[in-house]
Amino acid sequence: MAALPHPTPVPLARFLPRQPFLNCAFASSSYRSLLVGEFIGFSQGRARRRRDAGARKWWSPTMRAVLRDLDLEGSNRARRAPVVAEGMLGKERSKVVNLDDIISERGACGVGFIANLQNKASHNVILDALTALGCMEHRGGCGADNISGDGSGLMTSVPWDLFNDWASKQGVASIDRSNTGVGMVFLPKDENYMKAAKTAIMKTFLEEGLEVIGWRPVPVNTAIVGYYARKTMPNIQQVFVKVPKEESVDDIERELYICRKLIERTTQLEEWKDELYFCSLSNQTIVYKGMLRSEVLGQFYLDLQDDLYKSAFAIYHRRYSTNTSPRWPLAQPMRLLGHNGEINTIQGNLNWMQSRETTIESPVWRGRENEIRPYGNPKASDSANLDSAAELLLRSGRNPAEALMILVPEAYKNHPTLMIKYPEVVDFYDYYKGQMEAWDGPALLLFSDGKTVGACLDRNGLRPARYWRTADDIVYVASEVGVLPMDESKVIMKGRLGPGMMITVDLQSGQVYENTDVKKSIASLHPYRKWLTENVRTLKPVNFLSSLVLDNDTILRQQQAFGYSSEDVQMVIETMAAQGKEPTFCMGDDIPLAVLSLKPHMIFDYFKQRFAQVTNPAIDPLREGLVMSLEVNIGKRGNILGVGPQNASQVILSSPVLNEGELEALMKDPYLKPQVLPAFFDIGKGLDGSLEKALKDLCEAADEAVRSGSQLLVLSDRCEELEPTRPAIPILLAVGAVHQHLIQNGLRMSASIVADTAQCFSTHQFACLIGYGASAICPYLALETCRQWRLSAKTVNMMRNGKMPTVTIEQAQRNFCKAVKSGLLKILSKMGISLLSSYCGAQIFEIYGLGQDIVDISFCGSFSKIGGLTVDELARETLSFWVKAFSEDTAKRLENFGFIQFRPGGEYHGNNPEMSKLLHKAVREKSESAYVIYQQHLANRPVNVLRDLLELKSKRPPIPVGKVEPASSIVQRFCTGGMSLGAISRETHEAIAIAMNRLGGKSNSGEGGEDPIRWSPLADVIDGYSPTLPHLKGLQNGDTATSAIKQVASGRFGVTPTFLANADQLEIKIAQGAKPGEGGQLPGKKVSAYIARLRNSKPGVPLISPPPHHDIYSIEDLAQLIFDLHQVNPKAKVSVKLVAEAGIGTVASGVAKANADIIQISGHDGGTGASPVSSIKHAGGPWELGLTETHQTLIENGLRERIILRVDGGFKSGFDVLVAATMGADEYGFGSVAMIATGCVMARICHTNNCPVGVASQREELRARFPGVPGDLVNYFVYVAEEVRGTLAQLGYEKMDDIIGRTELLRPRQVSLTKTQHIDLSYILSNVGLPKWSSTEIRNQDVHTNGPVLDEIILSDPEVVEAIEREKEVTKAVEIHNVDRAVCGRIAGVIAKQYGDTGFAGQLNIVFNGSAGQSFGCFLSPGMNIRLVGEANDYVGKGMAGGELVITPVENTGFSPEDATIVGNTCLYGATGGQVFVRGKAGERFAVRNSLVEAVVEGTGDHCCEYMTGGCVVVLGKVGRNVAAGMTGGLAYILDEDDTFIPKVNKEIVKIQRVNAPAGQMQLKSLIEAHVEKTGSKKGTAILSEWEAYLPLFWQLVPPSEEDAPEACAEFERVKAAGRVAVQSG
Repeated sequence: MAALPHPTPVPLARFLPRQPFLNCAFASSSYRSLLVGEFIGFSQGRARRRRDAGARKWWSPTMRAVLRDLDLEGSNRARRAPVVAEGMLGKERSKVVNLDDIISERGACGVGFIANLQNKASHNVILDALTALGCMEHRGGCGADNISGDGSGLMTSVPWDLFNDWASKQGVASIDRSNTGVGMVFLPKDENYMKAAKTAIMKTFLEEGLEVIGWRPVPVNTAIVGYYARKTMPNIQQVFVKVPKEESVDDIERELYICRKLIERTTQLEEWKDELYFCSLSNQTIVYKGMLRSEVLGQFYLDLQDDLYKSAFAIYHRRYSTNTSPRWPLAQPMRLLGHNGEINTIQGNLNWMQSRETTIESPVWRGRENEIRPYGNPKASDSANLDSAAELLLRSGRNPAEALMILVPEAYKNHPTLMIKYPEVVDFYDYYKGQMEAWDGPALLLFSDGKTVGACLDRNGLRPARYWRTADDIVYVASEVGVLPMDESKVIMKGRLGPGMMITVDLQSGQVYENTDVKKSIASLHPYRKWLTENVRTLKPVNFLSSLVLDNDTILRQQQAFGYSSEDVQMVIETMAAQGKEPTFCMGDDIPLAVLSLKPHMIFDYFKQRFAQVTNPAIDPLREGLVMSLEVNIGKRGNILGVGPQNASQVILSSPVLNEGELEALMKDPYLKPQVLPAFFDIGKGLDGSLEKALKDLCEAADEAVRSGSQLLVLSDRCEELEPTRPAIPILLAVGAVHQHLIQNGLRMSASIVADTAQCFSTHQFACLIGYGASAICPYLALETCRQWRLSAKTVNMMRNGKMPTVTIEQAQRNFCKAVKSGLLKILSKMGISLLSSYCGAQIFEIYGLGQDIVDISFCGSFSKIGGLTVDELARETLSFWVKAFSEDTAKRLENFGFIQFRPGGEYHGNNPEMSKLLHKAVREKSESAYVIYQQHLANRPVNVLRDLLELKSKRPPIPVGKVEPASSIVQRFCTGGMSLGAISRETHEAIAIAMNRLGGKSNSGEGGEDPIRWSPLADVIDGYSPTLPHLKGLQNGDTATSAIKQVASGRFGVTPTFLANADQLEIKIAQGAKPGEGGQLPGKKVSAYIARLRNSKPGVPLISPPPHHDIYSIEDLAQLIFDLHQVNPKAKVSVKLVAEAGIGTVASGVAKANADIIQISGHDGGTGASPVSSIKHAGGPWELGLTETHQTLIENGLRERIILRVDGGFKSGFDVLVAATMGADEYGFGSVAMIATGCVMARICHTNNCPVGVASQREELRARFPGVPGDLVNYFVYVAEEVRGTLAQLGYEKMDDIIGRTELLRPRQVSLTKTQHIDLSYILSNVGLPKWSSTEIRNQDVHTNGPVLDEIILSDPEVVEAIEREKEVTKAVEIHNVDRAVCGRIAGVIAKQYGDTGFAGQLNIVFNGSAGQSFGCFLSPGMNIRLVGEANDYVGKGMAGGELVITPVENTGFSPEDATIVGNTCLYGATGGQVFVRGKAGERFAVRNSLVEAVVEGTGDHCCEYMTGGCVVVLGKVGRNVAAGMTGGLAYILDEDDTFIPKVNKEIVKIQRVNAPAGQMQLKSLIEAHVEKTGSKKGTAILSEWEAYLPLFWQLVPPSEEDAPEACAEFERVKAAGRVAVQSG
């Protein structure tokens, strides 16, 4: 077998002139350093080479001539709203956290620890940690200079030998390690400031009775620091202090903690306060960190190179910040933790921590609790705040593992193992659930207090964590395997942390404690079960009312008074009551924002839900609901530092939705002392000021009630009789005001808030109330409306006639509540939040259209970027509903405002029948005059979107249109939306693609693959018809129906190597404008045989795309997917589609650093084939704000030149294009309007498959009606381009390049709005400068490169080249390391481009030896037989389409292979063919969305076979929870030796049976035989040798689509034979 030489370092300059942008993770010189025997961190020559290459690459034209000075706050702070309700230091009032501070800091990372179980300190631990850190460079990010890292660091025990050596050289006495603390301090750079800071520090130490031994400047090598990092680099010194009064380690650590807190407080008013930071101040641990790439940390800190620097453990961390300008203090590890992840609930966590400030006390603080406040800092990162909370618990006497169990609990409910074997652990979690809201979000946490080192994973297991132990008693934990060279024969244990799991190392005893050992010991410290039994009350369900409380007239009056419309009742409430689920609708939200509308809106319509994108994943509430909970604890939350029965005295609700009887039962609880607070305002003396006064009175009443001992405040708008002069306060305003008031007065922990309201009926409204502080809601009028509907004659008749399923009056209400609960789970999951208790008070919303005075009263800390209504204006809008209940003129039925469906006289819809008709006339008749009428219609419409408040004005004189760039150039900037073939018909999809290809623009495949027949130009067209595409008309020879942009969405439907290799651009859909944070759904009736073939699925079976989740858990995972796509098709630009929301600039910075070529910003008004109404209406923001923020943030970071910026959402005209251009966009997307131009009539029934013109239907008879031809769309885009040209001429500009980013061309229009004149457009009109390249230069740059990769080395081998070119067989052996990622992807792309997915007849046999990086074997094609001897990380076999993948450990291991984890998470994601054999276990989500692969593995984590649509999976060992969730095709065989399997299966779809069918037994046995042959598996051998004994231990999982398959149906042969007989006899 020929061995390929392993690549030596390649001079990067070779790659650079061709490829202007090379992500620093790939440019780093460490790429091959391990492979040629050099230690990372110590070759100065290599550092110099890299700097030179970096300079050649990136300083050039893209860097600004003079980079602005970076301050620690981030430069974009200045133009944003100030922090509201900011309490001055030492005051009693707590400050409320501002969302602006939070979203500007996001991060993700690579982490690990090394610990010597014998507690032997050595320098080798440091060297190994630095080596491992260097091997995770690709998990980090870099600034625009490609040299400044986002941050890296080490935490170790204090290196006393090193410090004593320094002391002796200074002539100082030897340091007494027993009572000395060492501070690692970042000081101000300015000499005077530095002296002042040191003086302040020493003054505090002296006042505390500590003795300052001395200061030590930390030796550093500044030459290797990047430009950005050097600009902000602090003066780094160590301070040594003696703690004479304390003896125990805990007391010394506590005293040092107090000192640090006092120093932070006393320096708060200093100019240099943000430049002073303690990395650590401890007797046990020290942290060396900085804004450095991981491979240079050891070069920068010279101490780390010193042999005297010894430690028994090290935690290492490489940060990937999506933040604008990463900061030195935010590098990690923090003081206790190294955190890889994102805390999604951070705003709520910080508010609750600050609410606790008045209640926290513990004897260990000796009355000094006030001196250690505050417990959080909104300007720090989520990681820093979690560290701060954990540190408080630790210093108050908890051990680190206990602190993290409290803060980051696992999903313990319904956990089969915990409930049965470890009930005390469940009791621990139940006790603390009522004390501390979970810090929820994806997280791998490493921690140490110097005595214990450990790691734990979040409840979803959304970060990789592998561990191993060697014979010489060293334990390793890391985000990846292969980060250190390892003698496998010495490895005695290998495993992975699963969801919610923990591992700790006790350095003093040398013991390793795995998950349940740790938790059981902690849970046994107190009698939690006894305390819970004696003190917790559970609210038992109370039956729903079975008759109406009010008469019909009164119900109508109340509905009118509280803002209900007929759409709300009929489309929302009645649908939920009838079906038990939210109503589905289609298209997008094309009505004006509430603040721009002429119609009155309820206050909830001014709020948009925030959602997860990139930095953290949405959760899948459909298939992974087992980690989610709606449970709520009501009552006082006690002192978190005290442990005792009194803290357990609370009431538990199973959900926040209460019926009238349940609210009544809650009111009778003797311990809660409930207080009802009526929520009305009195307008008897005039409207102005009345609402604000009522809110003030309400807050004072709440304050008094809590101080009098009430633990439950019920805010109610229920009254016996409505009074004309006493309208109800908008309930969200009331809840928010009381919540904020109690926080600011230190009373919030003492009581819960419940809303008893008529103003709540939709899931969004429930979510808003909970998000702003309500623990539960009783929607009394919505329930009464359900009862009224069920008892109405119309409903009774429909049920009697069989036109509607029969439901009882109780069922109707139960259905409504069920729909609300499901909707709440979906809203939580959009943000990646699992627990309602963490969502409560987390304020995860943005506000569009309410002024700062309202925000300050009720929604402190929330974003309201465009201002809006004052309190009095809101009172006026509220009153406009209220008066309808008292007017004689009011109709005897509810008004239809037309917010959902278009109707004459209702709300204005951007896509309306008149607009469609005018557009059809223009494009079908090719009439310029008709297009002018269409333009005038748009110009005269009511204000609909933010850009309607703007106009274009220029100081230049107009120029002739002839001088402006031609339309043929402008149209190349146009794209169409990502509409999937399946959601729309083949005719529409292909007509749009052909039109865009004629123009030189770009169409988008959407999700679902593409028929290869579309990739070749047509040459057989006669009279507009082609036999190749017979269903289309208006064709021309030379037309191609290929989509230039091919989409890779979360379902991975249709994504094959050939699909990817034939793309001009590849789009990763992170979010969709109409439903960000959610997946898609294609109803079964739309899955025709053709659609099923393209998507590798089964006809008639519904297809659900999960939320973007499975390989995009974090920014570094997105970077990996971008890397994978560049790997398989290096000629295709990769775009990432995001949806506008506050903080998107931060996200986009991360995406730019992740090496994307294009970022697309979608507005909330994008279209969709099907989506819940609340998602269409209430998530996402206007693209005008999202685009502005993205463009400006990228410019501020020097990243704008890397990225083509594309925008879409409601585009209809040239004016839209020009506004987007001035805001910074290079390219422009048209979605719904492109469908309208090809024939759509906006019937808005896409989700039903009944589109009357065949645009959005798969029904043959309707598709035959499709009226469109490609020429219609060509005409439309040419008209738009000509409109752009005409306006450019008027403005005096010759080309698009000249106006892009020039916001000075925008002016506010003089327009009078009905509701307010207080809209603030200053943010949109602001400008931070222009890119250094023109838009054309940015668009024409080369595709970003992955840099030198292992595949290129293999592809440069002449024998491999010949084997591919001539379809021969070749065998090779190659060494592989964890930095070699997406290996085989480039080779697969070459084969796929040449031969398609099945045409290659040659054979490449490649054996890899070592630890493979992420995405090993991705997109494998048939003919590739790949063997890995070693181990692999996440995403093995991602998207593979054929071939064979065998993974086996090296021979002579010290561990048992079947017990070891050998591959990572999310293997075979979206795979469409081939075979996989793994000798060992896999991580979470094995074979997720597998379409056709046959795989054998020896154990898996949770969610095995999730969303599988085909293929076969055999597991010869234990599996985790939630097996086969969403599995609609394929078969699985699972070995169950200890009878624990059944509770782990998600039984929603699959049937569980023994392997009875002979064909199934044969399939199973033959796969195990192949597994043994390929891997030598001992487990497989044992099974085969005792086949008769093992066969009955296997379970077979069978989805409905496979029930008649011969492998699943024991009767198959008999049935088939019977069928043959019947045919013969017939």
